[in-house]
Amino acid sequence: MTEPDNNFPEEAIFHGIPASPGVAHGLVFKFSHGDIEIPSYEVPLESVDTEVQRFDEALSKTRCQIREIRNEVAANLGDDEARIFDAHIMVLEDQAFIDDVVAEIRECEVNVERCVHRVSRRYLDIFAKIEDSYLKERATDIADVTGRLLRNLLGLTGSGTAFLNEARILVADDLTPSDSAGLDTSKVLGIATDSGGRTSHAVIMARANAIPAVVGLQNLLDSLEDGADLLIDGFDGTVVVNPSEQTLFRYGKISKRREKIADIADSLTDRPAITADGKKVVMFANVETFDEVKRSLELGADGVGLFRTEGVFLRNNKFPTEEEQFQEYRQAVELLAPRPVTLRTLDVGGDKVLASSSSREANPFMGLRAIRYCLRNENVFRSQLKAILRASAFGQVRLMYPLVTSVEELLHANHLLGECKKELESQNVNFDSELPVGVMIETPSAAAICDLLAEHCSFFSIGTNDLVQYMLAVDRINNDIAYLYEPCHPAVLRALQRVIQVAREKGISVGVCGEIAGDPTFLPVLIGMGVEELSVAPPLIPEVKYVLSRTSTKDSEILLDDVLSCDQSNGVHDCLKAFLRSTMASEG
Repeated sequence: MTEPDNNFPEEAIFHGIPASPGVAHGLVFKFSHGDIEIPSYEVPLESVDTEVQRFDEALSKTRCQIREIRNEVAANLGDDEARIFDAHIMVLEDQAFIDDVVAEIRECEVNVERCVHRVSRRYLDIFAKIEDSYLKERATDIADVTGRLLRNLLGLTGSGTAFLNEARILVADDLTPSDSAGLDTSKVLGIATDSGGRTSHAVIMARANAIPAVVGLQNLLDSLEDGADLLIDGFDGTVVVNPSEQTLFRYGKISKRREKIADIADSLTDRPAITADGKKVVMFANVETFDEVKRSLELGADGVGLFRTEGVFLRNNKFPTEEEQFQEYRQAVELLAPRPVTLRTLDVGGDKVLASSSSREANPFMGLRAIRYCLRNENVFRSQLKAILRASAFGQVRLMYPLVTSVEELLHANHLLGECKKELESQNVNFDSELPVGVMIETPSAAAICDLLAEHCSFFSIGTNDLVQYMLAVDRINNDIAYLYEPCHPAVLRALQRVIQVAREKGISVGVCGEIAGDPTFLPVLIGMGVEELSVAPPLIPEVKYVLSRTSTKDSEILLDDVLSCDQSNGVHDCLKAFLRSTMASEG
């Protein structure tokens, strides 16, 4: 990276993490969070109830705002990306926090803003003393939510970009969800942040609004002045300060070419996913809501490779009944019939916490989550299994267990499934008695014993997001180590190849449903490994089909040999990017 220089008389290049695809060029707007000035004044005893009422009204308003943000993000990106806002709603519904603020108002007889500030500072001071990355994330949630709550109490509704006369490139240290929600996105050409990773708040907002973004730039903010000339490349993670005429010309050509490719990709919606040499690839979608199911069909999906059933739990913050689950699953299954629907059993824990959960774990990603949670809570699991079985009578359903780490877990889950089948049979309830059962491969242990797991299931689906996280010991929501989350790591590639090879040897199907399944750069190496099923977010389907149509199986196998000979992630990156450039060279 070029050494920082506030003046930048010549072109300077910074390298970060590509976060949201696209290219943007414009003037810099330096975004600052800014401190809120908290008023402090005594409240007469007869006005205390009025202050409590103001607090209740601000809580309600803030909850509504966050739910609106969540719904918008979910509609654009899916529920997975929107879940960060569930934690914020939980803060606003936390009875201990509410009671503490009300007590502060009544005991101290001062204005509500001062009380909210005092209570939140006490909470944050406690969290600051805890050396745990997950709890530090929760502290960030508290700070962001209470900041929004205070702004509502003070009537500070203006956004950081509202006063701009023209759209600019926003440069910041990082963006909280409230920062992101307060932006007038029509005035944001692009986003560049010093902090953050691929799952940061800034990235969620950028993707939801199709805004190019680069994160993890480390010291760009302090190196720039407002109004500096900036170009950001969200495809490669490059930021160019004072781009030269030559650079602008080159990026202008790239932009036109990408627009042409996007148009061609959209024209492939109604065609099957086929490689350049005629190999058919099953093109599934990852979904969580009925609207996403409909959208996946419109974009040409062959079915659903991952239906996140926890959505019905998390959206309502309660345990749904068997009937409620059945109705939701049945609706999706009937719409997709005769296309297959893969229903993943409840995957909570980690960053997906049920409001009804009374426990908080110090290390939730390694704790009671996914299949572990289900096997510990058999009544919840049985209710869901019966709902899935009942839905299987209305179309082609596949059932899949998440985060399996041992044969014992798989056998235990299958045993409970067998008991649920017997119960439904005794009640003369129809279901698919040959319901295919699969396992998500997303832990190192599952990858290592995939040959043993294959003896007790019908298919594998590789969840690369968690597989990368666990293989590399990288918390993927921890911004401090986001740069270590690397799907191109040789260990990840070897694990993928082994799982795919074992599945083929055992005669069971294998697909990839993680983020790399929709990454155009990574697709060819997956084809080279022999993957025949891909499951991606619905909006990615046209582009994936396009890249596949330009990629031959033979060339992909040669690429695989080259990639596996690399001993470093950077070498893998270079191979993949060079291959994609050569494959797309004739287009445009």
